[in-house]
Amino acid sequence: MLRALLFDFNGILVNDEPLHFALFHRVLGEEGVGLSQEDYYGRYLGFDDRDCFAAVLGAAGEVVAPQRLARLVARKAAYYREEIRRSGYPLFAGGAALAREAAAAGWTLALVSGALREEVIGGLEQAGIAQLFKQLVTADDVERGKPDPEGYALALAALNSVPPLPERLIHPHECVAIEDSPAGLEAAAACGLRTLGVAHTYPAATLGRAEVVIEKLEGLRLGDLQARFPES
Repeated sequence: MLRALLFDFNGILVNDEPLHFALFHRVLGEEGVGLSQEDYYGRYLGFDDRDCFAAVLGAAGEVVAPQRLARLVARKAAYYREEIRRSGYPLFAGGAALAREAAAAGWTLALVSGALREEVIGGLEQAGIAQLFKQLVTADDVERGKPDPEGYALALAALNSVPPLPERLIHPHECVAIEDSPAGLEAAAACGLRTLGVAHTYPAATLGRAEVVIEKLEGLRLGDLQARFPES
């Protein structure tokens, strides 16, 4: 029986991957380093800001000092805040509705994202679902981003250790991770979670690591989700 949903943020609840690419391109350009759209979507999507900057700079033969990375992450975050203040978070249809339906049915909700915590909280508050999530694991909480499973391991532990405690332990096979990228699906599968790939960002054919793949979250009801994940 499924009992928990673990959402990704960028590419699942918020349609801001194009904005993130534009801001990476802008900040790296200010540093004299190029980043093509093909490389971003093919190699770096799914990385958190720190890991993306480190990987791109390393590939360009640049020095990747921690202080430099911190400055780049802070500058990109400032640009992101400016854009969100102007336009708001571009929300995908369907994600907030599924979260509300699952919470109303007594499911436990968590979120595992490579985004910064302030970005995640802002998006959830705009969608009106921030109060539904028991645990948020963001880039601020982990040493290693996806595809490393650290974030999902932290979220799973919190489902059973953060009050209010469940009546019985929530096991990985009772949880569905909702992801839009191969890196995210790899991280969730490494923790034993069941996985739903949503082709918001990548073509469905590239999400083969997922147990179930759908084109979009819009229109997905909780009963539909349960039907797609029979008892293991």
